[in-house]
Amino acid sequence: MNVVSSLAIELRNISKSFGSGESRVFANTDVNLSVRRGSIHAIVGENGAGKSTAMKILFGMQSADSGEVHVFGKSVRWRNPTEAMASGIGMVHQHFMLAGPHTVLENIVLGCENSSAFGILDTKKAASRLRELCERYSMPVDPDRAIEDLPVGVQQRVEILKLLYRDSQVFILDEPTAVLTPQEIEALFSNLRRLRDEGRTILIITHKLKEVLALSDEVTVLRQGKTVGSIQTKQASAELLAEWMVGRKVILDVKSEAESNPGVVRMKVTDLVLDSNHAMLKNVSLEVRAGEIVGVAGVEGNGQSELLRALLDPKNPLSLNSGKVELLGHDVSSWSSSQIRRLQVGFMPEDRHRDGMLLDESVELNILLGLQNHPAFVSEIPGVGGVIRKSALKQALERAWVDYDLRPRQSGIPGRSLSGGNQQKLVIAREFEHHPEFLVATHPTRGVDVGAIEWIHRKLFKARDQGTGILLVSSELDEILSLSDRIIVMFQGAVVAEFSRGNVSAQQLGLAMSGGLKGGHA
Repeated sequence: MNVVSSLAIELRNISKSFGSGESRVFANTDVNLSVRRGSIHAIVGENGAGKSTAMKILFGMQSADSGEVHVFGKSVRWRNPTEAMASGIGMVHQHFMLAGPHTVLENIVLGCENSSAFGILDTKKAASRLRELCERYSMPVDPDRAIEDLPVGVQQRVEILKLLYRDSQVFILDEPTAVLTPQEIEALFSNLRRLRDEGRTILIITHKLKEVLALSDEVTVLRQGKTVGSIQTKQASAELLAEWMVGRKVILDVKSEAESNPGVVRMKVTDLVLDSNHAMLKNVSLEVRAGEIVGVAGVEGNGQSELLRALLDPKNPLSLNSGKVELLGHDVSSWSSSQIRRLQVGFMPEDRHRDGMLLDESVELNILLGLQNHPAFVSEIPGVGGVIRKSALKQALERAWVDYDLRPRQSGIPGRSLSGGNQQKLVIAREFEHHPEFLVATHPTRGVDVGAIEWIHRKLFKARDQGTGILLVSSELDEILSLSDRIIVMFQGAVVAEFSRGNVSAQQLGLAMSGGLKGGHA
């Protein structure tokens, strides 16, 4: 007699390591996980805890050294993700798996094309089904747009639609709300609850404990590659989960001990205009002074990326049609990005893979990236020129290990070998290394654990209190609200509202971000 298992997923004593000898790194050690059918199960843990590795094993991207994977009561050992997807398992990765030059529709059907006679793809049928899914789950997207022309938030929708198109029964979502407004997050949650009620199983990797408590039915916590424990969400609290994750009590809402004391202007932009290939800035003007954090709120794709390009590469004709950019007292409107990087300007990019790292190069070279001419790392030798000081790189890396808990603590390893959160820590450590007078912090805590968030927020407040002017661009409205001394809201390429600290709620910000509220407080 066949008995249908009440569990959709079981991981039994899963272990996985990378490398060999002294360089061997254990990502998972006897990880155990049980996920009920038709439930939403959150998987949380600090950076490098092994969450993504365990899920990649479940999805067939990696093979376990030992242990068993059971799906719907049957022992499985996928050879590749295609086998996992054929069995109803889908995954949305933290860094999207999309073909940039191709259209939304082409990405949706890639790997599961339904052909008509003579092997010709039935694009009309595929497009019709995609439109139906977009409408049903309130995720509008243009099927004919190229992925590379879409903002990050819309790309995330495409990834989720891929799973819906394939009728996946198990959804693995890695940081699914990173680029959504409060209203969009609630819509996503409604859809996930609907999918759960339809009998599907949802696994969510996330660092957002408020969302874990609001959405999930059960939670499993990993720390240093091991299972700490599982608990029903209704019995959990954010403080308990954070302590399980990090191994110590964590302050979840960091407050600055000092009030902002704005000084000289560190950054000023005036009447920035850009109108090219769906990218747009409409007479954007704003300034950031020494000793203040100015937050930029907005749904991704409403001009934030264009504003950053105008700031950091104004000479590029694709960055700016007209307007004036001033940094640290210099008119840099005709400067290149390399010239700007010679100033005391720090930059945490929105896409650390594309703009913030060389993934196949060593962690030491990634600490150096963008600072090749900085005297802290380069010595000028007469008749020779600039020579990189390897000892300085080593010391910078060792500081990152200690100050940011960067893992693993190994020199020489490629940036690609770090987890997403640890890659972010490396980028942040590098940008603080030369004590910038003006700092662009774009999604500074995206993909990092609660312990690292606490540390990064403290570092931002400390830099502000020491006179750094900080432009904070974040999709985390709690982060914008707790860190910013002033908040501007961007919508369709324009600044539509401005608020001072304490004079706006998350709901009001969300409304302004969607174009429903204009004006604001001075």
